[in-house]
Formats: sequence, structure tokens, C-alpha cells
Amino acid sequence: MTQPLSRARRFVGLPIFVALLFAAAPLSVVAAESLNIPAKTWGVSFGNSKTFDGLRFNFRDSAVVRVRGVNLTLWHPRKDNEDSVVQGLSLGLIPGGGTVTGVQLGILGASADKDLKGVSLGLLGAGAGGDIVGLNAGGLGAGAGGNVDGVNLGGLGVGAGGDIKGITIGGLGAGAGGSMTGINIGGLGVGAGENMTGINLGGIGVGAGHVLAGISVGGIGVGAGERLTGVGIGGIGVGAPEIRGLAIGGIAAGGKDVRGILVAGAFTRIDDGGSLNGLVVSSFNYVKGAQTGLSIGIVNYAWSVKGIQVGVVNIVRNNPRGLKVLPVFNTSF
Repeated sequence: MTQPLSRARRFVGLPIFVALLFAAAPLSVVAAESLNIPAKTWGVSFGNSKTFDGLRFNFRDSAVVRVRGVNLTLWHPRKDNEDSVVQGLSLGLIPGGGTVTGVQLGILGASADKDLKGVSLGLLGAGAGGDIVGLNAGGLGAGAGGNVDGVNLGGLGVGAGGDIKGITIGGLGAGAGGSMTGINIGGLGVGAGENMTGINLGGIGVGAGHVLAGISVGGIGVGAGERLTGVGIGGIGVGAPEIRGLAIGGIAAGGKDVRGILVAGAFTRIDDGGSLNGLVVSSFNYVKGAQTGLSIGIVNYAWSVKGIQVGVVNIVRNNPRGLKVLPVFNTSF
């Protein structure tokens, strides 16, 4: 009889003890969504606390205002969480928030509806609807709807709707809707909708919609929509309407307004009405405009020459009859 009675007393006494324990600590239960110890806005929180500093545990964030400290969440935030501010250390399967600053470690990924700043690591990827700033690495990729600044590594690729600045490495490729500046490396290719400046390496190709400046190397080709400045090397070809610097193509290289050096294994071309100022070297140099400088090849062709052609067959279109085609060398007479 004594033993059952003793057990009954312990059974009754346990909830009383727990109640007294929590009563002794100044805790707050916020809107039945979170349990916060010892205060409403700081300490340790279990649940969806809206504004909190300290150590916080939650399954899935919803309509959060601000969290500072360590935020451990199991799943990606809900859509109504896009205005939240998360600062500090974020952990979970897919930690995220509106604007996220600090260190983000996600088993699957790390994300932000707006900006992602700091160190962000995700097994699948790291991404933001706005800007990404800092060190970001994603097993599959890293990308932002806005700009990407810093060191960015993507297993498949790195991309930005705006500009990319810094060191960017994409397993398959790296690209920006705007401009790219810095060191950009893509397993298949690197490209920018506007300008690209720096060191650019693409397994297949490198290209920019406007200006490509710096050192650019593409396994197959290198090109720019407007101007190539610096050094461009393409396994098959290099080309741009304007070239300022050195362009080397395994098979072909060309443009319309070229000031510098063109070198190709088989063929160089200056478009109709264009000009070459400098040096051009290949098996067949085809200048459909004015050549100023030196052309070296098996066959050299130009409308006019201020300089000299050196090769087996040298053709200057505007020369008098009998001097249009000469062996060894030619120029405008």
C-alpha cells in the first residue's frame, strides 16, 4: 500500500513541480506560437517567435519581423516571410528569410527572398531574389535575381539577373544579365549580356553582349557584340566588330575595325568597309577594306595597303593593272 501511494504522490507532485519551475522563471508564450525563455524578445525560443534575439528553434518561419542570433529552422520559410530580417547564424535544411545576413548553412540550400549577405553554403544551391554578397557556394548552383558580389561557387553554375563582381566559378557556366567584373570561370562557358572585364575562362566559349575587356580564353570561341579589348584566345575562333589588342583563333579571327594583332591558324577577315591597323597573321588574310601595317600569310588580300603584305600570293585590289597580284610582297602603288 505504501509503494502505490508513494508513486501516486510522485505522479501528482511532478506537474506541480514543473508548474512551479516555469512560474519561477519569467517566460512568455507569444500568441500561442512560441515559448520564449526568459523573456518575450530574447533568450531561447521554441516556435514561430516574430522578433527575437538569441537561440531560436522553429519548424518553419512565417511572418517573422526580425531574428538575431542563431536561427535553427527545419524547412523553408512560408511566402509571407519575405519581409523578415535574419542576422547571425542560420541552420537547417533550407534556411532563409527576407534579408539574410551572416552565416547560412543549409543541408539542401540557403536562400533569401531579397538579399543574401555573408557566408552561404547549400548542398543543392544558394540563391536570392535580390542581391548575393560575400562567399556563396552551392552544390548545384548559386544565383541571384539582382547582383552577385564576392566569391561565388556553383557546382553547375553561377548566375545573376544583374551584375557579377569578384571571383565566380561555375562547373558548367557562369553568366550575368548585366556585366561581369573580376575572375570568371565556367566549365562550358562564361557570358554577360552587357560588359565583361577581367580574366574570363570558358571551356567552350566566352562572350559579352557589348564590351569584352581583359584576358578571355574560350575552348571553342571568344566574342563580343561590340568591342574586344585586351587578349582574346579561342580554340576555333575570335571575333568582334571592334578589336583592340591581341586576338588569337585556332582556325579564324576577325572583325571590322581592328587595331592590334590578329593571329589565326587558317583564316583572318576584316569585314567589308572595315580597317586593319597593326599585324595580321594566318594562312589566308582577307581584308575587305584598308590595311595599315603588316600582313603575313600564304595568301594576303586587301582593298588598299599602307604598309606591306608578305606571302606567296599578295593581292591589293586598288593597285594598277599588273601590280594587283604579286609574289613575295605587295603594297599600294
